[in-house]
Amino acid sequence: MFHHKCKPTDDSVMTLAIAKALLKSDLSTENVSERAIQCMSELGKSYPNAGYGKQFIQWIQSNTHTPYNSYGNGAAMRVSPVAYVASSIEEVKVLSRAVTEVTHNHPEGIKGAESVAVAVYMALHNSSKDDIYKVISNQYYKLDFDIKRIKFTYKFDMSCQGSVPQAINAFLQSDGFEDAIRCAISIGGDSDTIAAIAGSIAGAFYGVPNEIYNGAISYLDNTQRSILHEFENKYL
Repeated sequence: MFHHKCKPTDDSVMTLAIAKALLKSDLSTENVSERAIQCMSELGKSYPNAGYGKQFIQWIQSNTHTPYNSYGNGAAMRVSPVAYVASSIEEVKVLSRAVTEVTHNHPEGIKGAESVAVAVYMALHNSSKDDIYKVISNQYYKLDFDIKRIKFTYKFDMSCQGSVPQAINAFLQSDGFEDAIRCAISIGGDSDTIAAIAGSIAGAFYGVPNEIYNGAISYLDNTQRSILHEFENKYL
């Protein structure tokens, strides 16, 4: 799973930014959005080479931080912390929208992030895979495909609709946390983001094995690790 050249990508950095925003927020919708803008901008500037998309780089560098109508998977990759903070599905959806529409205000961007947040919340609260499947397939995406077969035809796709269903199915068709990550990566495409999304749901459902947890956080610096541990101490 690990190699000496591994490093955190934009997925990890922005997930930590959302975690930090929630830690600093009073959880009102307006305040969460303000904190999300602040923390994503700060961490984005601190880690400029993490692999952000062009539009997000422009957003980070902007003084106005205007949303840019994106339906890319950048919001879905970072949204998982809201599931740990929310006390209901309804609050998950409100918080997900608050941290998403500051950049990805296209309906597909909002939908993609919300679907991941809902799946993570359900996984945290002991929902079965069947229940998660029904909610996602009825309210968000069709999941009637075999994740292990699509790797022969799947193409790089950074849209929510072209990568979030694949990530969710990588979790649903897995038999453990590591299997979900490996399955997500195996199909190719935007691998770090697909694996980040699949891993966020799988981690909530299965838990993260200590060996993998310790291996992963060894690539974080002190600033990143301190955000993670503060969030864990408060919400896990």
